[in-house]
Amino acid sequence: MYKRILVALENSGADRTIVTHASELARITGAALLLVHVADGWAARNFDDLQLRESEEMKSDRAYLERLRDDLRGRGLTVDTMLAMGDPATELIRVAEEQRVDLIAMSTHGHRFLADLLHGTTADRVRHLVKVPVLLLRAQ
Repeated sequence: MYKRILVALENSGADRTIVTHASELARITGAALLLVHVADGWAARNFDDLQLRESEEMKSDRAYLERLRDDLRGRGLTVDTMLAMGDPATELIRVAEEQRVDLIAMSTHGHRFLADLLHGTTADRVRHLVKVPVLLLRAQ
């Protein structure tokens, strides 16, 4: 069914819900996981244009991805990681296409009305602009 699942991560407690679900789905289907975090701070958004060094935040994000990868590999899963930089929705869509994933798994925060306009834009843009299924789970 699924061969490669992109798991979008925030480097926050919200990740626990989506990682638990996606890792179980990967175990059942035999899919590989691609853990992706998009660094979107000033340094990340200008990284290539200004030929910057990684910020402390980006180093922390990379270390987080590596720890999570190692934990999941230790549980017998096939896992790769990617730290993207820039606008989260744009980068998730790009990575999904380039890496030929067949499912995107993301957590949402369950905001309503005005908060959706401010916080829900990444999930909303991704689900409307990709050609693969998107699994959205409310963060616990």
